[in-house]
Amino acid sequence: MTNAIASRSSSPTRLEGKFMGIFVCWILGLGSLVSWNSLLSIGDYYYALFPDYHPSRVLTLVYQPFALGTMAILAYNEAKVDTRKRNLAGYILFTLSTVALIVLDLATSGTGGIGNYIGICFIVGCFGVADAHVQGGMVGDLAFMCPEFMQSFFGGLAASGALTSGLRLITKAAFENSNNGFRKGVMLFLAVSAFFEFLCVLLYAFIFPKLPIVKHYRSKAAAEGSTTVAADLAAAGIGIQPMEKANNDAKQSERLTTKQLLLKNIDYELNLYLIYVLTLSIFPGFLYENTGTHQLGSWYPLVLIAMYNVWDLIGRYVPLIKKIELKSRKGLMIATLSRFLLIPCFYFTAKYGDQGWMIFLVSFLGITNGYLTVCVMTAAPKGYKGPEANALGNLLVLFLLAGIFSGVALDWLWIIGNGKF
Repeated sequence: MTNAIASRSSSPTRLEGKFMGIFVCWILGLGSLVSWNSLLSIGDYYYALFPDYHPSRVLTLVYQPFALGTMAILAYNEAKVDTRKRNLAGYILFTLSTVALIVLDLATSGTGGIGNYIGICFIVGCFGVADAHVQGGMVGDLAFMCPEFMQSFFGGLAASGALTSGLRLITKAAFENSNNGFRKGVMLFLAVSAFFEFLCVLLYAFIFPKLPIVKHYRSKAAAEGSTTVAADLAAAGIGIQPMEKANNDAKQSERLTTKQLLLKNIDYELNLYLIYVLTLSIFPGFLYENTGTHQLGSWYPLVLIAMYNVWDLIGRYVPLIKKIELKSRKGLMIATLSRFLLIPCFYFTAKYGDQGWMIFLVSFLGITNGYLTVCVMTAAPKGYKGPEANALGNLLVLFLLAGIFSGVALDWLWIIGNGKF
């Protein structure tokens, strides 16, 4: 006898709401990193307040242990964690933390000092916890849906960087010559970021779960034994009966274990790790502190950050051209390893080259980061059932965050002999 969820999970003739889903996923992706990218983009402000504390490097290093540690716990327990509560908690924490940055700056009147710096570090730690909730939860959720949703989500992640960089350039130009304009621009900037975070809370809570295509994929995942989608289905008006729940529990026990998924996809996971080890060993710390002084002056690091973010965004849409989408597992590994040739390129360009060559290298770093990330993230979950795809999505994000953490730590090697903490 076919149960209610199984009947609902049969492939519909039309997947209504697909384009709306793609748009919402893009906004949700943007909201997943807009707060963090805001911090990176206002790095020049924090360097003015805390010139001796290496803000871009320290704040990134503070952020990552919280993100990685929380993600490891959530990935281990992914089958028991309610995806709806997890994602909403993450977006709400992002919103509150961004508002807290504004309140802290207002309360301290934009002054420096170790107390203010510690407060910012605490808020950054909250960003890390929120990131693990949202990014792992969303990737796990989208892993059993259509690949366009995953691509759009990661496009939104990159768009957050491009948006924040663009806003930072605009606010710097608009307020640069006004009284206390530097700080006014930053406050406006953070307020816009908080708005986007709150928008994500509303979209995920009330719009996304009710889209027909999303209900279809979640019903299908539930029929395959997924228990993480129950609250989202309930929010869409779809309940799971006790008999169906018992059947789902039985199917859950038949899925591949997390360890089996880890071993079967170790190359994809290593690819993500290595992609972000390289990227974060250069971006943003090296770009702020080790590229010298050029004609652009104080605009130079902002332009470099903006160029990286724009080309990272472009790179995430390149795989939509199917003829140049990289699907080969061997090809992905070769492309990932070849990016490490950028390290000597950056070293010698910073030492001997001019700003044009550095902008070119940063652009190449961005486009390859975005392109390879989307290629891996869309290829890895194919062929798995809902519960397995969710678990694999969490594993992929865990390795991605591990790569970021390692890259951030290795980034400190650039300043050996060039400065002191």
